[in-house]
Amino acid sequence: MAKTALIPSGVLTLLLSSSVIADCNPGIESICSGANLMGRDLSGLELDRIDLSGADLRYADLRHADLRGANLSGADLSYALLSRANLEKANLKGAILDYANMVAVSAWAMHAQGASFRETRLDGADLSFARLSNADFDSAVLYAANLEMVWATKTRFINCNLRNANLQEAKFNYANLQGADLRGAQIRFATFQGTHMNECQNCPTDWMVPKHPVE
Repeated sequence: MAKTALIPSGVLTLLLSSSVIADCNPGIESICSGANLMGRDLSGLELDRIDLSGADLRYADLRHADLRGANLSGADLSYALLSRANLEKANLKGAILDYANMVAVSAWAMHAQGASFRETRLDGADLSFARLSNADFDSAVLYAANLEMVWATKTRFINCNLRNANLQEAKFNYANLQGADLRGAQIRFATFQGTHMNECQNCPTDWMVPKHPVE
């Protein structure tokens, strides 16, 4: 089960100190690269096209925030609250979103190559057309999520919950689906060339499986 985004008492103490006050004023097209926004309440704000590359957004509240086209590359969003946020065409390359709550997020055409979503909640999320190559979704929950036409080459989905997800026309070539659960998922026209599917539930059986797991 994914962990909830509760702020430990020690972290809360840091948030109240002047040493962690953010050094930017988040807004549309703001430049906040590398900013410390840990634990900040940014829920519902219009932040489209903002530059948050390399920013510290751990435990931040971004629920319902408009982050369309935002640059979040290399940012740390561990334990962040992002449910129903708009991340359409956002850049999350190399970002860390472990244990984040991204339930029902809209992330159409998001670029998240090399990003980490370990144990992240993405129930009902729209990731259609997203670029997810080399990303890590180990133990993430993508129940009923839309991954239609995503590019997930060499992506890790170990022990990932993909039940009832829309995976039509997705590219899972050389990905790792070991222990993943695809029961009820739609996989019409999806490709699994060279994909590791050991102990995967409801994975297709008509694709060549590599002898060794994909790293």
